[in-house]
Amino acid sequence: MASQRLIFHIDVNSAFLSWESVYRLASDPNALDLRTIPSAVGGDPSSRHGIVLASSTPAKRYGVTTGEPLAQALRKCPQLMVVPSRFSYYHKCSKAMMELLSDYTPDSEPFSIDETFLDMTTTIHLFGTPLKTADQIRERIKKELGFTVNIGIGPNKLLAKMASDFEKPDKCHTLFTEEIPSRLWPLPIRDLFLVGRSAQRRLESIGIHTIGQLAACDLQILKAHLGDKYAILIHQYANGIDDDLVAQKEPINKGYGNSVTLSRDVDDMETACQILLSLCETVGARLRAHNVLCSNVCIGLKDWQFHSQSHQTNLKEPTDSTAVLYQTACHLLKEAWDLTPVRLIGVRAGKIQEAGFCQMVLFEDARSQKHKDMEKTVDAIRKRFGTDSIKRASFLKKDALVDHAVGKTKHLDKG
Repeated sequence: MASQRLIFHIDVNSAFLSWESVYRLASDPNALDLRTIPSAVGGDPSSRHGIVLASSTPAKRYGVTTGEPLAQALRKCPQLMVVPSRFSYYHKCSKAMMELLSDYTPDSEPFSIDETFLDMTTTIHLFGTPLKTADQIRERIKKELGFTVNIGIGPNKLLAKMASDFEKPDKCHTLFTEEIPSRLWPLPIRDLFLVGRSAQRRLESIGIHTIGQLAACDLQILKAHLGDKYAILIHQYANGIDDDLVAQKEPINKGYGNSVTLSRDVDDMETACQILLSLCETVGARLRAHNVLCSNVCIGLKDWQFHSQSHQTNLKEPTDSTAVLYQTACHLLKEAWDLTPVRLIGVRAGKIQEAGFCQMVLFEDARSQKHKDMEKTVDAIRKRFGTDSIKRASFLKKDALVDHAVGKTKHLDKG
């Protein structure tokens, strides 16, 4: 038991709604606590557009669920109090929690804006028993930050995460190997991490309704119905097996940049913007590959007389989107450039942060989400088949000055 890993999973209870409550109560101590009434954080309350991002426990009793349209939620619960989101503040709350958790171990891995794993294996002896330490963390978060969390404790990430989903809110639970038969196996199959509705239907069609039944099922039968890789994975999960380590965080880069010295001087906006698009494609792809976001965009120019200038701006929301980088870069170019011929153009993404907080922008309009999905698909195709396997039509023109991979990539150092 001494050599067994010890993992904590911290999960904020109804994160967006809890953080919105903290904000409102800090601004007005007499304000209603959203957590105690049927309420939801969503889109535009006046137009009833958007979806539910988070709901209170009283709202959940009416059947209000995360991800459903606001109009549908209001039909279920006409008295539902809907408030707009405040993502910049939610990010601050998440960051404050991560800083508090760093008091307990340097080995942490954010799973999303409101979840993180802690590897307590080498530091638990400094604080006491696992349950006592988890309770201390839970109480500190509630007292110092004003919101509640559930903490799951286990020998690996899977069991710790499953434990944190037990009774809520404001609870600590253990799920060690010896507890698997009594605490994990009786649960319905849908409760197992990574078992979605489709897999649930397939499993139930062959008589598997609980996690215990899945754990005991012949692996070959599962492979026949679910495919080899997925069958092996969830069969291991059902037996409490997970060898995935808490990622050891390395300092993230301060910035990501790309620039190009052109074969001829450029003095028109259309060509310069096409070059910016090429540069933004490589910068955006690198941000996504490193799982980070930027909050600052800067362009750099060097004219035909070797005079250099730069222009930058901060973004309202962190991004890794090529489209956002490009739109911002073009705006900066139009503000700063007087069409003096330039021989070098560069783009830099700065104020870098981990994309573990990207859940704050998951619920955008459908068009924006489709654009993000497209960018990720292009990244995947290029990674598998090469950078020239897919290009924008604008880069295929006979006289195009650039293509998507142009320029010397500048990797800006840490520190």
